[in-house]
Amino acid sequence: MVSFSVVMSVYNGAAELPATLDSILGQTMRDFEVVVVDDGSGDATPSILVEYAARDGRIRVLSQANSGLTRALIRGCGEARADVIARHDCGDRSHPERFARQLALLEEGHVLVSCAARFSTSEGDELYVARAEGEEVRRSLLADDAARIHALPHHGSAMFRRDAYVTAGGYRPQFRLAQDLDLWLRIAQLGTIAILPDVLYEATLDARSLSGLSRTEQVRLTALAIALRDGGDASLLDEAARIVPARASRSGEAAALYFIGKCLLQQRNAKWRRYLCDAVARNPWHWRAWVGLLLGRFGVR
Repeated sequence: MVSFSVVMSVYNGAAELPATLDSILGQTMRDFEVVVVDDGSGDATPSILVEYAARDGRIRVLSQANSGLTRALIRGCGEARADVIARHDCGDRSHPERFARQLALLEEGHVLVSCAARFSTSEGDELYVARAEGEEVRRSLLADDAARIHALPHHGSAMFRRDAYVTAGGYRPQFRLAQDLDLWLRIAQLGTIAILPDVLYEATLDARSLSGLSRTEQVRLTALAIALRDGGDASLLDEAARIVPARASRSGEAAALYFIGKCLLQQRNAKWRRYLCDAVARNPWHWRAWVGLLLGRFGVR
């Protein structure tokens, strides 16, 4: 049996998929399988997956009609063969030693491990680095409310034990967003969490990303997940199932563009102006973007 299974979902990710797969297959540790769920892609994703699977027998491709990230992960984790599952997102990249170092940490007895993550634009410009401390994350997951809770640096940076995943109940299909936090809340009750301080995961932040466009829905689902943690009844799952990701909108894209522009401004990256200008072009009433443009002009970060 392989040491662990990497589970990834992809939907119309042809542009980013090769770099992601190369980073996974280029790990220093090679005894693993890659379970890729093609979630109904309509671009060149299927042909890219066929090509990579033909070259490397560690890749297994599962195809399905478009069902969303959560259901794709449920299927991928369900068909993973190893006792350890590592997550990865299409469009992101892992440091060559990520899996080896995380597996060593998991073997110390933790049920969930992660690492620091660097967030960058699609052009490769750094936005920020997310770090966390395992004991504090677990404490937060077990006790904090929606306003204060914090979790892993990135969903795709996680590695966890299969038995903990199954015991916790796995990803719940009712959570089409915040599915990771909902799972971590339940896994945290089963054991300790450890997070490596080194940046071993590189995440791409895109203004069109689902999380960027569905912030309101994410907040609502986070509150429901915490209510369930605190003893709420099963009717909360029915409520969660009725919350669907927001459709792309100019105001949603403006909010995401503003966030990226603000991060670039803090990094003293001159590209901040383009993002803030794009934000006000999509939503002229986005006053924070206007303020950012004004402050940026005078060198205030």
